[in-house]
Parts: sequence; structure tokens; C-alpha cells
Amino acid sequence: MTVHPAGSRAIVVGIDPDRDWHLALAWAADEAQRRRVPLRLVLAVPPQHDSHHVDGSPGRTALRHAGSDRLEQACTWVRDRHPEVSVTGDLLGGFPAPVLGGAARDARMIVLGSRRLSRTAEFFSAGSLVVPVTAQARCPVVVVGDAEHISGQPPHLVAGVDGSASATAAVAFAFDEADLRGAALRLVCAWQPPRIMPADEEVALRAQRALLSEATAGLSEKYPDVHVTHEVRTGHAVEELARASEHALAVVVGRRGRGGYTGMRIGSVVHGLLHRAHCPVITVPTG
Repeated sequence: MTVHPAGSRAIVVGIDPDRDWHLALAWAADEAQRRRVPLRLVLAVPPQHDSHHVDGSPGRTALRHAGSDRLEQACTWVRDRHPEVSVTGDLLGGFPAPVLGGAARDARMIVLGSRRLSRTAEFFSAGSLVVPVTAQARCPVVVVGDAEHISGQPPHLVAGVDGSASATAAVAFAFDEADLRGAALRLVCAWQPPRIMPADEEVALRAQRALLSEATAGLSEKYPDVHVTHEVRTGHAVEELARASEHALAVVVGRRGRGGYTGMRIGSVVHGLLHRAHCPVITVPTG
């Protein structure tokens, strides 16, 4: 029996029975193994009006059986990959987004796959999870649309810095993640010159470099084995962070607040990276 530290919280993974879950589940299982915490797989079965629809689509009973089978397959797959990781599967009734949002309340982090939909399609899709869960979760959310670039030398993570409280939380998480992996950390600050009023570029760049230095205050001492580099880039934050993380294990950014029912208050940079970055995207809430 695997023993976990007292008070350890599980990593929660959203399982979609209609999509391949291996990429997101592999990321989550590896993370659970590194952190020595349990893994909880959650599959939500939406409400149905009856047990068999006249149009031939499966009813609730059939969906529950299919979901149970898929959960058991996923749990077995995790046990084969990491026998020491404690894994459980929960089949819950309800629509996926609110079910996973509820599961995230007691989670260490939540991990989702991504269908790489356009922004509009992701927002209006009935099965969309990424935007509403990312907006409302009280824990870090990892969206795995592409695999980690483990061949990058040296292996590294990228974290975005903009001086906000959410970015401060993201940098702290990124240091911890880099330390767990024995990876380097690249802190990136993007500056976009104003289009109308001219700006003193040198003054602006000095301010960005100061933000990068402040972001590491106390953390470099706490994580002495993490090699950190500072980069100031000129351009749009989404484009520059996506470019910087092209060969990264993951890109880590903060997100501002939790949205209402629309789930849109995740910030333009986070929203853009969810559709532009070609590595896992980790978003970290403030506090």
C-alpha cells in the first residue's frame, strides 16, 4: 500500500470517454509519482431523460456502463505505468464542467486534455471543459494539448512575469516544478511598445528587468539547484511566451480571479496560450 504524506491532496484528471485520454493522463500520473500524491480520475455522466432515446443515442444507463469501463481502463493504465501511485476512479452524475470544478476544490491540481478547438468553438461547445474549469478552479490547472518537449537541452520550463500577484504565484509554482524535475527555469517578460505615444525603450526595458529580479526574490535561495535565466522580449505576451516555450516541458502563467457562469475571466494571455502554446499550459490562481 502506498503511503502519502498527511494532508496530501490528490491530482484530479478529467476523463472524457469520447476522446483519447492517454496524453493528459500520462502527464498527471508522472506528476503524481514525482510529488508522491494520489491520483483521482473523474468522469462525469450528463443527465438523461430516459434509459433509451428514440433517436437511438445511448441513455444514462448505457453511458454509465461505458464510463465505468473507460475509468477502469484508465486506472489500469496508470497502475501499469506507475505501480506505486495510488489511483482511484469516480463516476459522477452531472455536466462535466461543474463536476470537475467541484472536484477541484479539494485538489492539488486538475489536469485536462485539450481538443485544440478555436476560441469560439471551445467557448460554445457543450462539452467544453478547458475555459470554464480554468476560470473557476481554486487550484492550478494543467491543460495538456501537446506533449512535453523532453528532448530540449537543457530540459526547462517557461514562466511568464508581468508584476501581478497571479504571476508571482505562477513563478513560485514554476520554481517548485523545476526543482522536482531537475529542470532549468526561464522567466520571460514581454514588453510591447505603445502604438500612439512614443516610449523611452531603455527605461521600459529596465523596468521589465526589475520585474524579473523581483519575481525571484527569495526563491533562488529556496531552490538553489534550479538554474534560472531572465529574458525580456519585445512583442505581444501571448506570441512571445508561445515562442519561448516552443521546446519547453511546460509554460506556467498566472490567472486573474475566477469568472462567473461565462467562465471567460481568465485573462487574455491565458486564453491565448491555451490555443497557441505547443506544450502543456499550467495556470496558477492568486493565493
